Amino acid sequence: MSLRSQPRSAWTVLAALIPLLSGCPDDPPGPVQRAWQAVATELPEAALSVTGTSARDVWVVGADKGSGPLVLHYDGARWERVGTATRGDLWWAQAFADGTVWMGGASATLLRHQGGRIERFAAPGSARATVFGLWGARPDDVYAVGSTAGRNGFVWHFDGTSWRDTALPSSLPDVNPTHDGPAFFKVWGRSADDVWVVGELGVALHGRAGAFTPFDTGTTRRLFTVHGDAQRTFLVGGDAQGVLQESSGAAAAFAGRAPDDAQLLQGVCSSGDAAWAVGQGCRVFQRVGTAWREEDHGLRLTAQSLHAVWIDPGGGVWAVGGNVLSTSLDAGVIAHYGAAVAAVASPAGRDAGADGGDASTPVTCPEGAIDPAPTGSIARRWNEQILNAIRRDVPRPGVHARNLFHLSVAMWDAWAAYDATADGYVSTARSTATDPAAARREAISYAAHRLLTQRYARANGGALSTACFDAFLRRLGYDPAATDTAGDSPHSVGNRIGRAVIDATLDDGANERNAYADTTGYVSPNPALSVDSPGTVLTDPSRWQPLDLATAITQNGIVLDSGRQQYIGANWGLVRPFALPPRADGAAYFPHVAPSATQPEMGPWMVDVIRRERQLDTTTGDPIDLSPGSMGNNSLGADDGRGRPMNPVTGQPYAPQRALPGDFGRVLAEFWADGPHSETPPGHWNVLANQVSDSPGFARRWHGEGPALDPLAWDVRAYLALNGATHDAAIAAWELKRRFTSSRPISLIRWMAGLGQSSDPSAPGYHPNGLPLVPGLIEQVTAASSAPGQRHARLARYRDQVVVLGWVGEPGDPRTQVGGVDWVRGIDWVPYQRRTFVTPAFPGFVSGHSTFSRAAAEVLARITGSEFFPGGLGEFVARENEYLTFERGPTAAVRLQWATYFDAADQAGQSRIWGGIHLQPDDFVGRRVGHDVGLAAATLAERYISGSALP
Repeated sequence: MSLRSQPRSAWTVLAALIPLLSGCPDDPPGPVQRAWQAVATELPEAALSVTGTSARDVWVVGADKGSGPLVLHYDGARWERVGTATRGDLWWAQAFADGTVWMGGASATLLRHQGGRIERFAAPGSARATVFGLWGARPDDVYAVGSTAGRNGFVWHFDGTSWRDTALPSSLPDVNPTHDGPAFFKVWGRSADDVWVVGELGVALHGRAGAFTPFDTGTTRRLFTVHGDAQRTFLVGGDAQGVLQESSGAAAAFAGRAPDDAQLLQGVCSSGDAAWAVGQGCRVFQRVGTAWREEDHGLRLTAQSLHAVWIDPGGGVWAVGGNVLSTSLDAGVIAHYGAAVAAVASPAGRDAGADGGDASTPVTCPEGAIDPAPTGSIARRWNEQILNAIRRDVPRPGVHARNLFHLSVAMWDAWAAYDATADGYVSTARSTATDPAAARREAISYAAHRLLTQRYARANGGALSTACFDAFLRRLGYDPAATDTAGDSPHSVGNRIGRAVIDATLDDGANERNAYADTTGYVSPNPALSVDSPGTVLTDPSRWQPLDLATAITQNGIVLDSGRQQYIGANWGLVRPFALPPRADGAAYFPHVAPSATQPEMGPWMVDVIRRERQLDTTTGDPIDLSPGSMGNNSLGADDGRGRPMNPVTGQPYAPQRALPGDFGRVLAEFWADGPHSETPPGHWNVLANQVSDSPGFARRWHGEGPALDPLAWDVRAYLALNGATHDAAIAAWELKRRFTSSRPISLIRWMAGLGQSSDPSAPGYHPNGLPLVPGLIEQVTAASSAPGQRHARLARYRDQVVVLGWVGEPGDPRTQVGGVDWVRGIDWVPYQRRTFVTPAFPGFVSGHSTFSRAAAEVLARITGSEFFPGGLGEFVARENEYLTFERGPTAAVRLQWATYFDAADQAGQSRIWGGIHLQPDDFVGRRVGHDVGLAAATLAERYISGSALP
């Protein structure tokens, strides 16, 4: 079985024994037989670097294919996989005589293995930086080089305590029209004062930290690797044709030495009289005399390239690679020339897949997920099951809003079947039972189980979700195998209702049969935006632009296919609603108009987004009061509230809750992003509704009037109204999104910054649609502002370009580091989001968060009889340095507080502007749409409750 099919998460490296040499033990040893050997082929991960101190201390590092980066250590007898507790590809490693090993890679990763312990160090750059090369004269004098998306190379230096950025010559060439500098790929040196750095455009730097100067390499083609010995320096690279430059002496000129038929060369190593180079096609070249010739290794290697080569002190040659000329970074190879060494092997098994378990092994539901709310009503307990299923699945707000609504319908119909007054929504048949409470419990359970199994069996995490549905049904004392629908038994009633809801909604416009694929034929007029590249190209700046992500991960951690985003929910405006009013063919449910990129208000709207991101800086700003005494109480579709002087429930003023604006904004953006546990906005409002009904002293009086309902009667009513509203909110919002397909801030800010500034026609770079200049927030780089020690010094090569005070980006290790706020070019602006997510895969106008949240708030206010949370206060506490996931924080505990459901809904909409996802009209119009949607859903739900919905 090939290694590609092995389980990555439990992958353990074994070793074959080194074959014994023939001959009697007492005979003197014969000459060592040197030959090429395939130590490993078809590893799941590409091997990218090899280093060591001897043939009995060899390290290989490489790609991360889902269970952490490849790190292998060979001790002369066996190979062992070493865990790093990090994620991301490792591109290079350097071993030192004292046993220290430095490793570097994606997401600004800098790891030190020392004394059997791996430690991650804070990098001077953000997670967009990739370390491609490492070298050090000593373990406490190390260089790391790399780039961001193939531009703006960096040289970082470790002085034994921390890593710092190294100043680079100002004469480095531009690689694009926006004046970005060249990428760097490798670093090597003879001593602490004789260090070489190579990169794009044939660039080489020579010297030491703080004193690097450019050196003519005799080529302008890409240089991947540098290595040498006491007298010689070798540079390799190229493209279709390989480059191999050679210099004899520290100041000697470089001359081309590449064999005529050599393709791309990626690795080179020299030791004593030996020198080897490797590259595309897994070809190997050896320096013989003064010429380089290809060596026939005789191995059947099918990988794209050998990426690196190392010569151990005994003369053994180690070469590693894989499919490294594409983004797949798999099919890892380790080859060795010399005496026989142990081969890498792995145990049989299968890839774990999306559910995190062997596909051939039954999945078991964790005990804590079988019945998370055992004291709740049966409806509440099944609601917890769907919330957990949503958290395991890809965040698709419309899909999950629909599933929540249909589950609510199934449970409502099962409850109403045993009620003399209420009308069922899909199933209207009445049933009788000697014990209606027990019958309802059973019928609701079978209806819910049938629907949820059908909806989530094929979803991401489906094996675990269905295992939990089955386990919960058994916990209740019911049999999942009892699927019959005939007869009057409660389980038959439940199965009939579940089947009826499935059949009635299968062709409701969602295209469930085809995994909810787009039925509208949407094609974006704009090319995809590469987030890690500067600027953007927009054919129509008012229209949404999908992103092109090198690595795409949902907000709840599910890895997606990289590349161009696919529009989620393009057809959702065609889905059958609950209570939305009828409309004429081609008409919108709500006649709102999206903003245009060129209207005069666009400048102030973008300033608003940029200003909020600037406030995420926790090193500046005075604490503000977050309590309902200072925040909230807005009119509909506005941010004009100034709080409330008094809690109407307690009759006392709201206690101040002070926090830094940066902590408030960061917590706000993350809390409302998809809910605290990624249950998407519709699920988040189910969580809030459950918390309301769980509040101490909460009386379940419908509309705040009459006798208290039992928990089940309250829950089935509340879920029908609430999830009918969020289902309709998804339809209404996504109908407007599809109608206007409007832009997101990342496209607009980059486009406007690329045009220039719109404030001063007499100044450089004026354009009427550029960004407005705001001192201290949005500026142009000038000679004075970029002088050494000035605020734009780091951006000196970008004279006259527009820069903004913005979030630098996700740090390399968000658990321990903060990205922070600094001056960045407007064409490089990114929102406060994970770099693998950045912006949702659908247009901006209107905000789904605003629409969902206001609709839900209207329902909660209606059914409870008050717009105020129980006790006049709702609250969420984000713990100090524990809560945030985009970066470390908050610096102190933050209490988000709301007096009313409307305050919470408004804050949900505001959060998307703080997070750089939406602009003001997306939010304000979304609130107004949600208001209408919520009232309509609450009104229609009342008709089913009162038994007046059916003729």
